[in-house]
Amino acid sequence: MSLFMKFLPYILVMAVTTYLIRMIPLTVFRKKITSRFILSFLYYVPYAVLSAMTFPAILFGTSSIISAAAGLIAAVVAALLNRSLTTVALSACGAALLVELLLPMIPV
Repeated sequence: MSLFMKFLPYILVMAVTTYLIRMIPLTVFRKKITSRFILSFLYYVPYAVLSAMTFPAILFGTSSIISAAAGLIAAVVAALLNRSLTTVALSACGAALLVELLLPMIPV
């Protein structure tokens, strides 16, 4: 059995799932959505999903929760100071790296 044939069922299931996720809203909502509640709900869904996917990765992306928290704090501060996305990411990475390097020197 070839590698392609081995993974073909998984590929087909994912293709059908992806198609259904994209097709169902188009068939259910034929008219323009006028409800302010639904519109505001749909407006915030991408931000909520992205946050739910990103936040755990932020906290558990390093070997220590302390360095992860330092990176998070540095990113929030840089973002509140209206820095660019690159600056925010670099400051978060730099803070996490610095704390990771300093942690072994701190006596417990």
